[in-house]
Amino acid sequence: MEETKTFAEFAISEELLQAIGDMGFEEPTPIQAMAIPQILDGKDVTGQAQTGTGKTAAFGIPIIERLDPDNKNVQALVLSPTRELAIQTAEEFSRLMKYKKGLNVVPIYGGQPIERQLRALKGTVQVVIGTPGRVIDHIKRGTLHLDSVTMFILDEADQMLDMGFREDIEDIFRDTPKDRQTILFSATMPQPILDITRRFQRDPQFVKITRKELTVPQIEQTYIEVRERDKLEALCRTLDMNNPELALVFCNTKRTVDDLMSRMQARGYFVEALHGDMKQQQRDRVMARFRSGSIDVLIATDVAARGIDVDDVDIVFNYDVPQDVEYYVHRIGRTARAGRTGKSVTFVAPREIYKLRDIQRYAKIQIAKTPLPTLDDVAEMKQQIFLDKVRDIMAAGNLELYLPLVEQLLETETDVDSESTSEITSIQVAAALLKMHLDSGKNAAQSEEIKPLQPSPSSSETFTPGTVENSGAEPGMVRFRISLGKNQQIRPKDIVGAFAGECDIPGSSIGRIDLYNNYSYVDVPLEHANLVAEVMGSKTIRGQELEISIAAPRTPEEEERERDRDRSGDRRGGSSGYRSGDRNSGSGERRSYNNNRGSYGSRGGSNYRSGDRSSGSGERRSYGNSGSSDRRSFSRGSGDRSSSRRDSGHGFYGRD
Repeated sequence: MEETKTFAEFAISEELLQAIGDMGFEEPTPIQAMAIPQILDGKDVTGQAQTGTGKTAAFGIPIIERLDPDNKNVQALVLSPTRELAIQTAEEFSRLMKYKKGLNVVPIYGGQPIERQLRALKGTVQVVIGTPGRVIDHIKRGTLHLDSVTMFILDEADQMLDMGFREDIEDIFRDTPKDRQTILFSATMPQPILDITRRFQRDPQFVKITRKELTVPQIEQTYIEVRERDKLEALCRTLDMNNPELALVFCNTKRTVDDLMSRMQARGYFVEALHGDMKQQQRDRVMARFRSGSIDVLIATDVAARGIDVDDVDIVFNYDVPQDVEYYVHRIGRTARAGRTGKSVTFVAPREIYKLRDIQRYAKIQIAKTPLPTLDDVAEMKQQIFLDKVRDIMAAGNLELYLPLVEQLLETETDVDSESTSEITSIQVAAALLKMHLDSGKNAAQSEEIKPLQPSPSSSETFTPGTVENSGAEPGMVRFRISLGKNQQIRPKDIVGAFAGECDIPGSSIGRIDLYNNYSYVDVPLEHANLVAEVMGSKTIRGQELEISIAAPRTPEEEERERDRDRSGDRRGGSSGYRSGDRNSGSGERRSYNNNRGSYGSRGGSNYRSGDRSSGSGERRSYGNSGSSDRRSFSRGSGDRSSSRRDSGHGFYGRD
């Protein structure tokens, strides 16, 4: 890309441009600038870009522009590896379609009552966004027809192969018209992705962006999880706690910048705004006031902030989580200049958590969660700051001008109501001045309590090597105990699929899995333990609620007794541990997990296909309780009949 483009330079409608503006996209990200023109031209595109680069809009904008609102059939199909991504993508499409009349998008995925999806698919739907397993389900039901599809998109294709969806994807390809436009996005380009490109795309245009590394280790990076409606209060409290000389606040849209400025000014803060709609003269005036310290806080959009060159910014606030990972890097880089240290605080609404995870993953950083300051914390900090200032003033001297005023206050005063006199002490004078100053502080009358977010049962646990050293897990792993086992028809592939899909972690990273009658043990890498504990505590596997906790330490003798107890109540034999590559006696199944081959499922005697409609496929793993999808996940020929033989005491590891 030779120069920065604007969205207006693309051949897209005014309605779409208006929706893009509402979403806060001021200019295309690099992947958008490269991909949008190619897709608008109808070319097949293969893009290498990670989550957090704006890739959803990179294919969403041109797809929506190319839709025919008079055609009531499905024209675009987007495959996503997980339910969460399918929902996020559908929401972004819906926002982009805001001013486009007659266009509709429907997400289809496991975990949602299928009847709701059936009703939606009977109506006018031009875009379907779904997980491969549920898409296959609807195709087999005859409720999803792809004969009118002109655009087929694979989002995060490498992750779908990693989760075992390769055969499903190929089946769906065969159900779409041969003259369709095929768009593929992937963070990596392993050989299986290139094979799909070679087989199913026509003269694809390759676009790729290179992620920049984050090089600001001297910045203390934290985030506060708070509801969207409470972000203003959270910002004000955090400002008061840090008491910066100069602070920058970043918002995603110009509208938010203006709204936040007026609300903060109403609370008594010295703030100004900076965004793209301002004339250069206005921008220069605002920047001069910021550099001189006439204003404490500058609120800006990403594009407008590019001209900011101030070395003394103490703290950067992300009022909104940025749309692009590189925007985050640029934002926090505004502090800690000229060898100084700095801070950044990001306010994260629950629906933005996934964006924060993307930032940490692809920028290779850790952003620590910190609690929201309470009103008592703020009051105590204000008092401490004021007392420190008073001490500094007393130490500096030059108070003679004010002594006569204090002497007047110390004179005997008359209490009019009681017709009595009383002498005012110096302590009372000081207390009255303190009260007058502190009560008139910023936002004193407007501060409000924020109802705490309800954490998941395990979200407060922090896992360290010492926490798990005796739990039986390998070094660097955390062993979890989950409340589902063989009696609930749970298989290792169900657990791997659920953990990988819901937590967005590689299935290959999951370690040993031990199945017992009514519970199981799962080893997870230490770096993913907090995420797994937080996310999986509220999920289901095969439609059954899940309880998860860190495993209690067990000696080898205790493990053997546990297996004996389990074996005595189970004709199929004892607990089932699984290792990648083990050939389990009886069924001849070899359960493998190989990222390069995209295999996920069984081979040999079992009839389960790679990424089949079992719950382990990464979709029905958790939500196989509706209609035929549930029945099929239990009965794929000999694969189901041999399940008892597969539970024969072998070890399985999700890693090769």
